[in-house]
Amino acid sequence: MAATERADAGLPAEDSFEHVAREWFATRREEWAPSYGDKIMRRLEVDVFPWVGAEPIESIKPPQLLAVLRRIESRGVVETAHRALENCSQVFRYGVATGRIQSNPARDLKDALRKPMVKHFPAITDPARLGQLLRAIDSYKGTYVVRTALYLLPRVLLRPGELRNATWAEFDLDKAVWTVPAERMKREKAGKLFGKPHVVPLAKQVVGALRDLHGLTGSSPYVFRGERHHDRPMSDAAINAALRAMGFSADEVTGHGFRAAARTMLAERLGIAETVIEAQLAHSVRDSLGRAYNRTEFTDERLRMMQLWADYLDGL
Repeated sequence: MAATERADAGLPAEDSFEHVAREWFATRREEWAPSYGDKIMRRLEVDVFPWVGAEPIESIKPPQLLAVLRRIESRGVVETAHRALENCSQVFRYGVATGRIQSNPARDLKDALRKPMVKHFPAITDPARLGQLLRAIDSYKGTYVVRTALYLLPRVLLRPGELRNATWAEFDLDKAVWTVPAERMKREKAGKLFGKPHVVPLAKQVVGALRDLHGLTGSSPYVFRGERHHDRPMSDAAINAALRAMGFSADEVTGHGFRAAARTMLAERLGIAETVIEAQLAHSVRDSLGRAYNRTEFTDERLRMMQLWADYLDGL
């Protein structure tokens, strides 16, 4: 297609940065979850293409690209600037591989940007304060579904979304096991499609709470059904809204923070091995030789840990 025809059709010029970027994106998009791919393309369309998208990819030099990234950084979104740099670097590496350019102008720009501040989810790791939160949950006056979700969240070590979307079909209460399908876990697309399910051993207290809840929501596919729509899970805001209603601020604790609290306290207070904790958190842990542990390993150790952790929380 001639240059004028491409322009009339609203397409970027051949071998412009935008053209190569969209070609790179088309080759990779099947590897990603749709939402993740959408974020990448939106980032390029908003923060990169308006400034260098029409430029021939071979003409872009490091200072020109740095100016684009500094414009993002100036908005105070330093992490977004670093993500845009990584995406641009991926495009340039693709350009090298396909013979459009000789080198990657983004390669040496990382240290020219401000370092992003890592922000962790707020979590309570002081035993006394965590005990106060657990007692507040026990006396929570909201719906029984939300109260049970609050009770279980610290005791299953999963993310709020993974708990909220749980279905009764995933549980074998007689065997005290929750098997979470791979597609519901926070993983890359390949892990969701081809990975193993995540197995959660259930402490006795958790099994008891689920049996009690089954009498209320057992007719719905969702364990934590919505209050108005029983064919949907409860709202993704329900957990944090309940924590605020009980007087615990967003700066002190969030639903995600229970995982961080468990990660810290299981190691520091109960002396559980890191590999066992990380396996239950569904993190990929590597040994000294770089081999990733199988997430389904340590079955017996994780069962003992989950019961020990539930008993410890009862004690608090």
